[in-house]
Amino acid sequence: MTYQNEGCIRVGQLAPDFTATAVVDQEFKTIKLSDYRGKYVVLFFYPLDFTFVCPTEITAFSDRHGDFKQINTEVLGVSVDSEFSHLAWIQTDRKSGGVGDLNYPLVSDIKKEISSAYNVLDPEAGVALRGLFIIDKEGVIQHATINNLAFGRNVDETLRVLQAVQYVQSHPDEVCPAGWQPGEKTMSPDPIKSKEFFAAV
Repeated sequence: MTYQNEGCIRVGQLAPDFTATAVVDQEFKTIKLSDYRGKYVVLFFYPLDFTFVCPTEITAFSDRHGDFKQINTEVLGVSVDSEFSHLAWIQTDRKSGGVGDLNYPLVSDIKKEISSAYNVLDPEAGVALRGLFIIDKEGVIQHATINNLAFGRNVDETLRVLQAVQYVQSHPDEVCPAGWQPGEKTMSPDPIKSKEFFAAV
């Protein structure tokens, strides 16, 4: 497993590339982040397989995978477990604490190199915090959030932010206000033109 761009991670910089083993359709495959150039990527980290909050997130992203695919986006889940643990978890039924078949790859970060590169590794616990990164088609990080271990993320909010990222990238003269949803009004980042938006609110 290799990665690049060590150090502090921030929005606007190139996402650290990595090559790692992932479980894809119950098979072990080597994947590379840079192979997804031309697509958006939702890269999310979670602490461990066979735990409690994690399966709710893993399955929620899998159940909504079609929504991401429709807007040219791939989802990648990463933890410090081995690919063997990932496979066993996938082969365990949801009712028994497993995640069942997934619609996206689960990446093994057993050497903790990817978690370190993305600055989400909790060194005391030895696991990744719940980091989530939206990476654009050019490989640039456009959004980053990190939750502590005890609470999960919202797939709807991830989709909303992703759609906002895609909108402003295709409409460079517009910005999205708080809580923006596709189809709603945007605004111009101009002191005079922005008054049109505020006047209509």
